[in-house]
Amino acid sequence: MGNYIWSDRPSHTAFPVASAGYSFIFAAALTTFVFALLQLTVLALVSLAATFFICYFFRDPDRVIPKSDGAVVSPADGKIILAGPVENSPFFNGRGLKISIFMSVFNVHVNRIPYEGIIKTVSYHPGKFFSANLDKASRHNEHNAVGLETDQGKQIFFVQIAGLIARRIICKVKEGDKVVRGQRFGMICFGSRLDVYLPLDTNLKVRVGDKVKAGTSILGDLA
Repeated sequence: MGNYIWSDRPSHTAFPVASAGYSFIFAAALTTFVFALLQLTVLALVSLAATFFICYFFRDPDRVIPKSDGAVVSPADGKIILAGPVENSPFFNGRGLKISIFMSVFNVHVNRIPYEGIIKTVSYHPGKFFSANLDKASRHNEHNAVGLETDQGKQIFFVQIAGLIARRIICKVKEGDKVVRGQRFGMICFGSRLDVYLPLDTNLKVRVGDKVKAGTSILGDLA
């Protein structure tokens, strides 16, 4: 595949769906079936539309991952709402780079590993549920922070942050896991945000307003 690789085995279905969505899809489909049996046509149609939307929300498309040396890929689909240096990073001593990605309900919500290395920390923090596009969401919202050390000894942190209606953060990696760039590691249900913290000397490749895709868009190059 030239300059791209598969980090996960490709799916064998035309429309792969994340396993976290199965229960939501089943509940919506069952509700549609009951409304149809009761001949509640309008409610059945509304419920059917909701079922299709839930399937769409939990879609989990395969992605090919760039092989470029030093490339840090986006861990989420969405829009860049912050990209630049921060003075007081919660993870680095001193300054670092912070990139914030806002995921609307229309984005793919499966999250992917931004760089290969070893998972050093996984830290869940309960909190509030402000709208994920607000800056205070990084500090106050429920979140799950994952710390990764690259083979070159550099530190990368990526933080899954719940949003206004998001109430479930899924993270499938644990301390000590060896991971590869672009590998699926979790998701956040129904609208959310993901913050990435990189060393200050990283060559930033994105700016505010850019649209990115998990696993394929390059956020920056490690020096």
